[in-house]
Amino acid sequence: MPSVSRARRVLSLSIGLPVALTLLAACAPSNPESSTSQASVDPVAGGTLVYASGDAEPTCLDPHVGGNYPQALVASQYLETLFTKDAEGKIVPWLAESTELSDDGLHRTITLREGITFHDGTKLTAEAIKANIEHLQDPNTASSTGYLAVGKIEKVTVTDELTAELTLASKDNALLESLSMPWTAIESPEALKRPKAVNCTSPVGTGPFKVESWQTQQAVNLVRNENYQPPVAQPERSQPTAYLEGISWRFIPEAATRYAALQSGEVDIIDNAQPDTIATAATSGAFGHLDAPRPGAANRLELNSSKAPFDDQLVREAFIRSLDVNSGINALLFNTAQRSYSLLSSVEPLGISEPDLFTPDVQKANALLDEAGWTERDAEGYRVKDGKRLSLTFPVSTNQSVPAEQSLFEQMQASAKEVGVEVKIQLLDLSSWYGALAEHEYNLVSAPYTKVGPSVLRILYHSDSTVPAPSGYFANNAQLKNPKLDELLTRAEETNDEAERAELYAQAQRLVLEGYYVLPLYDQQNHFLYGKHVHQVGDTTAVSSPVYYNTFLAK
Repeated sequence: MPSVSRARRVLSLSIGLPVALTLLAACAPSNPESSTSQASVDPVAGGTLVYASGDAEPTCLDPHVGGNYPQALVASQYLETLFTKDAEGKIVPWLAESTELSDDGLHRTITLREGITFHDGTKLTAEAIKANIEHLQDPNTASSTGYLAVGKIEKVTVTDELTAELTLASKDNALLESLSMPWTAIESPEALKRPKAVNCTSPVGTGPFKVESWQTQQAVNLVRNENYQPPVAQPERSQPTAYLEGISWRFIPEAATRYAALQSGEVDIIDNAQPDTIATAATSGAFGHLDAPRPGAANRLELNSSKAPFDDQLVREAFIRSLDVNSGINALLFNTAQRSYSLLSSVEPLGISEPDLFTPDVQKANALLDEAGWTERDAEGYRVKDGKRLSLTFPVSTNQSVPAEQSLFEQMQASAKEVGVEVKIQLLDLSSWYGALAEHEYNLVSAPYTKVGPSVLRILYHSDSTVPAPSGYFANNAQLKNPKLDELLTRAEETNDEAERAELYAQAQRLVLEGYYVLPLYDQQNHFLYGKHVHQVGDTTAVSSPVYYNTFLAK
C-alpha cells in the first residue's frame, strides 16, 4: 500500500486539561500535492465541488437510521461528533469540551463547548446529548451501527445547560471511540421531533455544510453553512466558514462511467476508485489520490459456523487452506492493498497478525476434508457426503465489492473447486444482500464493518451480536457462540488497564483466527481520486471519511 503522509490541522482540544492536538488527516497521494505544495496555493473561496459516489445511494441521510458507510461519507459534511481522533490516533473532544469518568466507571460526564449552533439556529446544549442517545436507542429509529455503539448507556441526565451525565449499565472503555463516529453524530433535537421520513431527507447538524435538497437517484445538494463556527479556534484560517459554496453529491454506480466523468472534468472527486485506475493515476500523475484505510475490522470472509458444512472446524480450515489469496490480490489489486492476516484494520494498534494459519496447502486441505468424511466425489468432481454435495452459498454485494474484488472471489471459487468444494457466488444489490444475511441464507460472506477501536471485535464475535439490532441487521456473521470468547471480549471492554486490555483482545483474536471462522483479506479499501485543481484534500473523521471543510477549487 502506498506510504501515508499526513496533512495536519492544529487544534486546541482538552479532556480535562488543554493540550495541542491535530485532527486526523491521512493522505496517501499517487501524485497529489503535498501539504507543502498545497500551502503555496492561496485558498480560493467559492465554487461547488462535484463528488461522484460508487456506493448505493442511502435510503436515509440520517446516519442514525441504519448506519452504513455511504451515509457516513455524506453525513460527515453536515454533522459533527462529540469526539474525534487526532493525528496520533487518540480520541479527543470536538463538540465536547471535556469529559470525566467516575471512579466506578459507570458514570461519564460530558461538557459541551459554548457558542455552537445547529443549522436551524438552535443552540447546542446538553439536551442534545440526551435527545440523540435516546434517538439512537429508540427501536423506531431502526439504527444498527449507532444503536450497538451506545448500547451500554442506561440513562442520560442533564445536569446543567452544557453538561450531561451518562449512566452505564456496565463499564465501557470504548464509549468515547463510539461517540467519535458519524453514526452517533449530534443532530438538532428540534429536527429530531419531525417525522422520520422528513428527518431522513434533511438532517440538521452543526457542520460546515447543510442539506439544501435531495434529488433522489441524482444528487444530494449541500450548501455552505454561513454561520459555521469551528468548535475549536483555527487562527490559520482566513475565514471560519468552508471555502466551497457547496457540494453536489452524485451517485454513479458504474466504475468506468465514474472515472470517465472525472477524466472529462464533469466531476471533481470520486470514491470507490478501482485498483487499475488508481495505478494509472499513479503513473500519469493526472489525479490526486487519497488512501484512507478505515478503522475497525479488516475486510474478510466470515464462515457461518451455525450450520453445515462450516459447523465443522475441519471443513472451515480445509476451505481456507485451499485458497491462494495472495496471488489473486497481487494480480487484481495492482498493489493498492496489502494482504492482512488480522481481524483488525492496520490502523488499529491492538490487532494481531497470524500469517502461518493461512498458508495455502492443497494437500492438507484434501486430507482435512477426507478426515471430515467428505471422501466421495460426484460426476463434476465435487465432494459428497451422505448423498449431499459440499456446496457453499456466497452472497456478494455489488455495491460494496468492487469488480476487482468480485474477480478475486471468482479465483477463490476456482481454487476451492480443485479440492472438491462448490462455491455458489450470488451477485446481489445491497437490499437483497442485507436480506440474505438477515435470513442466514449464506455459508460465507464478505461483510465490511467500520468502527473506531478494537471493541469492534465484541460487535462482530460476541454471542449477543447474533441477535439483530432494531434495523434487522446483525453483525456476528460467523454466528460465533463461545462463552470463553464472550468473557474475553466483555472483560476487554471493562478494564482500565491498557496492557490487560491489549492482552485480552489478543487472546480473543487468536481464538477466532485459530478456529478458522474468518479469512482475513486486506484493509477495507477507501480510495478517492480527485482533479489537480482540487486542493487541501485529506482531512478525515475518526472513521476515515473525508471532510471537505478545508478543500477549495483553483482551476
